Amino acid sequence: VQLQASGGGLVEAGGSLRLSCSASGSIFSINDMSWYRQAPGKERELVARITSGGFTKYGDSVKGRFAISRDNAKHTVNLRMNSLEPEDTGVYYCHAEVEVTLNSLAWFWGQGTQVTVSS
Repeated sequence: VQLQASGGGLVEAGGSLRLSCSASGSIFSINDMSWYRQAPGKERELVARITSGGFTKYGDSVKGRFAISRDNAKHTVNLRMNSLEPEDTGVYYCHAEVEVTLNSLAWFWGQGTQVTVSS
């Protein structure tokens, strides 16, 4: 299974970006799909998570500004980021809990996409 992320870039503070991540390969189904980020010198942290049923969870620092969504049929997850702040700068990684065959779970990371917010 491969996760391919796209959509990062450079944006001014207050701007918006949309990240996308597509899963491909041997997939029976996908449970949780998430976005994490890692800023220089900091640990990787959860940004947002969405279950297969559409329930969402957000990190405290992005609540009200970011929105996660997914398309189960296409095995994709998106992250809409509004009102971006310089503190949102970092490498963003998608993550998926995949049922590769019935009752056989595995976890995968995408390659990361850089988001830079200038002040």
